[in-house]
Amino acid sequence: MRFTLHKRLLGAAILATFSGVLLTAPASTHAADTSRLNASGLAANQRYDRFIVSYRPGTTDAATRTALLQSVSGAIGKAGLSRVATSNAAIGSSGVAYVRKLATGAHVVRTSKLSQTQATALMQQIAADPSVTHVEPDIRVRAIGDFRGSTVKISNFTPNDPYYASYQWHFQSGDGTMQTVGADTSSYANRGGADIAKAWDLADGLGVTVAVLDTGLTHHPDIDTSLGDAGYDFISDAFISGRATDERVPGGWDQGDWTTEDPWLSECTDSGNPPEDSSWHGTHVSGTIAELTNNGKGLAGSAHAAKVLPVRVLGHCGGYMSDIADGIEWASGGHVDGVADNANPAQVISMSLGGGGICVASDVAGVAISDAISRGATVVVAAGNSSDDAANYTPASCPGVISVSSVGISGKRAFYSNFGNTVTIAAPGGGIYANDASSGSVVSAGLVWSTVNGSATAPDENDYVYGSMAGTSQATPHVSGTVALVIGALNAAGLPAMSPASIKSLLTSTARSFPTVPDQPIGAGIVDAAAAVNQAIGGNNGGGGEATVLNNGDTLNGISGGVGDTKLYQVTVPANTSALVLRTYGGTGDVSLYVKRDAIPTTSVYDRSSVHAGNNESVTITRPTAGTYYLLVSGVKAFGGLSVQASYPAP
Repeated sequence: MRFTLHKRLLGAAILATFSGVLLTAPASTHAADTSRLNASGLAANQRYDRFIVSYRPGTTDAATRTALLQSVSGAIGKAGLSRVATSNAAIGSSGVAYVRKLATGAHVVRTSKLSQTQATALMQQIAADPSVTHVEPDIRVRAIGDFRGSTVKISNFTPNDPYYASYQWHFQSGDGTMQTVGADTSSYANRGGADIAKAWDLADGLGVTVAVLDTGLTHHPDIDTSLGDAGYDFISDAFISGRATDERVPGGWDQGDWTTEDPWLSECTDSGNPPEDSSWHGTHVSGTIAELTNNGKGLAGSAHAAKVLPVRVLGHCGGYMSDIADGIEWASGGHVDGVADNANPAQVISMSLGGGGICVASDVAGVAISDAISRGATVVVAAGNSSDDAANYTPASCPGVISVSSVGISGKRAFYSNFGNTVTIAAPGGGIYANDASSGSVVSAGLVWSTVNGSATAPDENDYVYGSMAGTSQATPHVSGTVALVIGALNAAGLPAMSPASIKSLLTSTARSFPTVPDQPIGAGIVDAAAAVNQAIGGNNGGGGEATVLNNGDTLNGISGGVGDTKLYQVTVPANTSALVLRTYGGTGDVSLYVKRDAIPTTSVYDRSSVHAGNNESVTITRPTAGTYYLLVSGVKAFGGLSVQASYPAP
């Protein structure tokens, strides 16, 4: 067996940008009236030849292809683009060709290649048609860029997932335990782990299907590939898929996405994006979710009894949003014309992909995600790697998704991670460099370890290869795996299923507090799989450990901790009492107090709080509703000799 350490850091930008630097989103000046026209995904240095148009039901244009083409051709003329359109013989004299109808009901059309200004002008003319409800460019997006590096060979193979303990820091509890990871000679305090190992006492994801929309899956020997043939390749462009025709095909298998040969070498590479071998990105993501575990081989998977349903939507140079939207619809159980219905609808959809552009509900991605959520699928999406506001990226900003930022082993924001109010939660994606700095020496503790493939182009189907990457692509499957653990635990306990909205709330309410205040907002906290599973099935774990019971009038003394440490307590309050007083006092240092009824609070999700300098914090709730109140004490500074008390008058 060998480990492969890949090296690349790419921005989450429109695929055609192909830049290896961290990119900003396209200017928002092109985002006018997003209810009918969304041009926010257009970039000044790119050219566009595919557009997605939605029509009002019952209109002629929506019903007939001929009328639609005449309508768009007319818009080309009104935009003054007829000369551009007719310069491409493949399009024809009308200047437009029909591509396909999507599961959302929208239509994809193709024109000659247009500049940002020309594309905007055309879309404005299309949107001026009163029968049009929405128009957007069919942008090409890519897998959220990852850091990859050189090859490292490991020997002395031993049973029981021999490299889990020494490499997968990201599955540990994040309680500050010092860990030496892989080939590192220095140890680091682990405050960024997802607490997945503790969740395995209660759940393994059995009976759950997770759809991974990505580059597809290889026949890696340490992944259950039993749903590989049941998956689907939704890429509808031969240039992207690498196949001989534009047709979609059954099977979600990764055929490679290398750019070292033409036609991709000339079309997809530049000085900022040198030619690269295949990433096997979908296999790496799938391994984090469901790599076979306790089988004496390699590493472990977070929800290792779950099934991965591979949906190939990314190939050479990325993939079109129209194909991704159809993939979302199909994966969640919706119908897509020309494709056999999915016999294994997913309860979780994981997407470590994205590009520039503001996602609104009427966008094709927004509609598809809304449809998937309505069918009961929880949609988890990478926030992006451009160190920018995730609100400017799609599908990270789509309504209803769980948008995931990245932290390193130290628990602080990875320097590349997108941020902002649209981000739901953080998860371990790797900080790349020692101490999660923004530059320096690459360390094993800065990376996320999972399954990859050994070949540069065609997949090597029989090689036990494991590799490391870093990015929000890697953070996302930790959250997807946690959702699968929660759903599996509910099934095993015979409890009712939770809605996607309830699962999203559960993750944020059980998230572990950041060890230090992030430099930018990156969600409610760090995902805590054990706390989420425990709370879902009625347990009392939170913040990485059990809640200590406080009885009425009890005072617990001598409590101590470090910066960022949290202590969790609970008190059960009967009905008809007049007031509940919760407080901390005494000792040294500085703590804050967060309170929530019938759910575990975090430092960003709570009902009440008390945040003052020092240790004297107090929350008073008059006429409290009966229930269990959780108190989270968080160390702003190191603290010691602290007392915690809960009291209420007998009813």
